[in-house]
Amino acid sequence: MSKRVIVDPITRIEGHLRAEVIVGDDGVVQDAFVSSTLWRGLEVIAKGRDPRNIPLMMQRICGVCTYSHYLISTVAVEDALDIKIPYNAELVRTLMLAALFMHDHVVHFYHLHGVDWVDIVSALSADEAKASKLAFKYTPNPIGTGENELKKVKEKIAKFAKNPQGLGPFANAYWGHKTFRLSPEQNLIALSHYLKALEVQRTVAQMMAIFGGKQPHPQSLAVGGVTCVMDLLNPARMGEYLVKFQDVAEFINNAYYADIVMAAQMYKTEPSVMKPMGVKNFLAHREFMVGRNEYLFESGIIKNGDLSKVFEIDEDKITEEATHAWYKDEEPQHPYDGTNNPKYTGFVDGQSVGPDGKMVASKNINEKEKYSWIKSPRYDGEPMEVGPLACILVAYAKGNKRVESVVNGFLEQTGLPASALFSTLGRTAGRMLQTKLIADNALVAFNNLIENLKVDQETCATYTIDKNKEYKGRGLGDVPRGMLSHWIRIKNGVVENYQTVVPSTWNAGPMDAKGSKGPYEADLIGLKIEDLTQPIEIIRIIHSYDPCIACAVHVMDTKGKVLSEYKVDPLYGGCTV
Repeated sequence: MSKRVIVDPITRIEGHLRAEVIVGDDGVVQDAFVSSTLWRGLEVIAKGRDPRNIPLMMQRICGVCTYSHYLISTVAVEDALDIKIPYNAELVRTLMLAALFMHDHVVHFYHLHGVDWVDIVSALSADEAKASKLAFKYTPNPIGTGENELKKVKEKIAKFAKNPQGLGPFANAYWGHKTFRLSPEQNLIALSHYLKALEVQRTVAQMMAIFGGKQPHPQSLAVGGVTCVMDLLNPARMGEYLVKFQDVAEFINNAYYADIVMAAQMYKTEPSVMKPMGVKNFLAHREFMVGRNEYLFESGIIKNGDLSKVFEIDEDKITEEATHAWYKDEEPQHPYDGTNNPKYTGFVDGQSVGPDGKMVASKNINEKEKYSWIKSPRYDGEPMEVGPLACILVAYAKGNKRVESVVNGFLEQTGLPASALFSTLGRTAGRMLQTKLIADNALVAFNNLIENLKVDQETCATYTIDKNKEYKGRGLGDVPRGMLSHWIRIKNGVVENYQTVVPSTWNAGPMDAKGSKGPYEADLIGLKIEDLTQPIEIIRIIHSYDPCIACAVHVMDTKGKVLSEYKVDPLYGGCTV
C-alpha cells in the first residue's frame, strides 16, 4: 500500500519549501509534489513606481540573491530605455558577479548541501594523521588539513557533542544513515573545510563591498552604469579586491574542487545521487563579460540530454502558467503580459508517515487542484532545468574551450563518464566546476578594467525618460541559481507592469496543464528511500538545486487579518512590535 511522506519545512535553503512524495511498498517514489508556501509580491509593488527606483526595490526580493536581482532589474530598465553602458561599468559588474558566485556556491556546498554528503559524527572517530596524508590524494596543496589542524577541528566538534544542547548546528540530522559513503578521515577533511569556508564567506563578502559599498544589498549600480568610480581610481581598493580574490580562488581550487572529486569517487555507486534526472532539457543565458565581446559562459538550450546540438533562445517562447499555482489567471502568459492575482486554496486533510513510521493525520497537498505559490515557467511549452549544470552543459556542448578543459579534467580525475553529469552528483559537481571557471578566469576582466581605466574613466551613461513614450525591456542573465529574467513595461514615466522569472521558479514549479512535471518533482519520481522516517535521499536531490524560494518575504492571512505591525524609530533605528 502506498504511503505519503512529507518533508516540511525543507531546511538549509532560502525560503519556505515543502515536498510530498507517494511511496510504494518497495520504498520507491511513485509521484511527487513540491510546494512553496510564500507569496512573491514584489511585482505588484513595482507598479506605478519610477523605473529608476526598481533595481533598489528588486534586490530586496531576496536576502541571498540581492546582487542578482539588482543587476538583472537594472539591465531590464536599461534595455527598455535603450541605454548602452560604458565598458568600465560592464567589467565592474562582472567583478561584483564573480564575488557573488564565489560566495554563493561555497556557502551552498559547505553550509547547506555538504552535510547531505558528509557525516559529521563519523568525523569524530577519524585518525588525524591518516586524514592529513589522504588529503594529498585530491590536491597537491591541501588547505586546513595539517595533522594539528585536524586535531583542533575534532576537539572543537567534540566540545559541541558534549554540550547539553548536543551538536549545536549539527544536531538533529540523519547521522549514520547507510547512504553516507565517506570514510571517517574523508569526513574530517570535509568538516575542516566547512569551518574554513566560514572565513572564506567573510572574505568574499568584503570583495563585493569594495565595489558595491556594502553586502548584502550593494548600492553602486545605477541605471546607466555604476557609481563606484572613486574605488576604481584608488589603487589600494583595486589591490584589496585582487588579494582577496586570490585567497578565495586558492580555497576553491584546493579545497572545494578537491572535496567534490573526493565525493564523486566515493558516491559514484550510490543510487540516490546517480539516478538519472527527470527533466533533461537545459536552458542557460550568456554571462560574465571578461573582455569586449568576450564572455565566459554561453546562451543556449539543450533538449532531451542531447549534447550534440544546442538551440538558440527565442525569448518569445518563454511563458508562465498557473494551473496548479495559487493564482487566478491560469493560461500561459508571456512575462511582458504576466499577472499575479492570488487565489489561495490551501491544503486538505489526509495522512502521512509520522516520525515513528506510523501513519498520522496531516494537512496534505491537493495535487488535483492548486498547491504552490510558484508558477510553472515553460519554454515552447516544455519544462527546463536552469542553474550551474545547465550553464556548464550548454557551454560544453558549444565547444567552449575553457569549459571543455575543466569538465574533461574532472571526468578524467573521477573516472566518471559524461552521462554522470545528468544526475544529482552531476548537478553538485556542475556548481563547483562553474565556481572554478570563475576563479580561474574572472581576473581577465580585472586586468582589462585596469588597462581601460588608463585611457577611459567613464562609468555611467546619460539618458532621458520621455513620459509621452511607452517602453518595454528585459534583463536576462545567468546568476548563481540559473537563468534569471526581469521584464518591464513603462508608461507615463512609471512602471505599468513588471514580472520576474527566477531560477528556482523554473526548477521548483508545479505540474502544468498537461501534467508535465518541473525538474524538482520529476527528479524525485523513481527515487528509492531506504528509511521513510529519515528521507535524506529527498533532501539530497532538492538541495542539489540550491533552492532559493524566498524571492519575497511576504506572509499573508487568507482572511485578511493583520498578522503583526512594526514601528521603526527613524532617529535611533529601534524597532517595536
